[in-house]
Amino acid sequence: MEIAVIGAGAMGGAIAKRLVENGVSVLTYLEGRSAVTIERAKRAGMQPADLDAVAGAGLILSIVPPATAIAVAEQTAAAIRRRGLKTTFMDCNAISPQTMKQVAEIFGSDCGTVLDGSIIGGPPKAGQKGPKLYVCGDAGDSSAVLAEHGLQVRRIDGPIGAASALKMCYAGINKGVTGLGTAMLLAAIRSGADAALKRELQESLPDLDAKLASAIPDMYPKAYRWVAEMEEISEFLGEDDPAALIFKGMAGLYRKMAEDREHGGLLAEQLDKLNNGGR
Repeated sequence: MEIAVIGAGAMGGAIAKRLVENGVSVLTYLEGRSAVTIERAKRAGMQPADLDAVAGAGLILSIVPPATAIAVAEQTAAAIRRRGLKTTFMDCNAISPQTMKQVAEIFGSDCGTVLDGSIIGGPPKAGQKGPKLYVCGDAGDSSAVLAEHGLQVRRIDGPIGAASALKMCYAGINKGVTGLGTAMLLAAIRSGADAALKRELQESLPDLDAKLASAIPDMYPKAYRWVAEMEEISEFLGEDDPAALIFKGMAGLYRKMAEDREHGGLLAEQLDKLNNGGR
């Protein structure tokens, strides 16, 4: 069975590599991608193919930034219709249940089966199990092939949107804490309370302090992708939930951190200095 992975980023490339290591032929679509991404796909053992060839795979995984999930679904559905085939498309992106339902509507009933997937955890690494791939809407057990070839798959009972809801809730807590810590540490730096705050965190909330010291630097290269993810969480919560405003603010914070990275990383440098004890 051929599996296609659209998205050869850090996560998509690592998942593809795990499948290849377990005997799967993995296609990918690389048109318009950077030289770094093309090289990553090559190292993972992915086979470049045009979109029509990708559409012929028995299972297609979409693992792309949330802002491009709809565009990828539209391109893939169009290719499937051109070929007159039916296949299984699993959206594994950090999107809201509302956006996931839009994805399902794009494919309709004439393209095959649409599965709602979400990935929790970091990219697979040698000697480690890797992330958990949650999936719902899989009455035909199409995801079983992934579990048979090296990935952790967990089924969720529920309609399309349940796996996406899980991702929104988990990411809202995990990345929300990172964003909250980033915002308040930067505020402490601006106001001269940074050393005192750091000491208090170490003394009264050591577990949180350790998490932030690790999670904040890890966030810098990913901040640009987290903007849309925070916006998806805000949409998931809905206008009637005051907490939706929190995640609109988080989107703005991560946008600021992405821009900081593009312009020399002054804020990141200040945060790193604080977390490294002023060194």
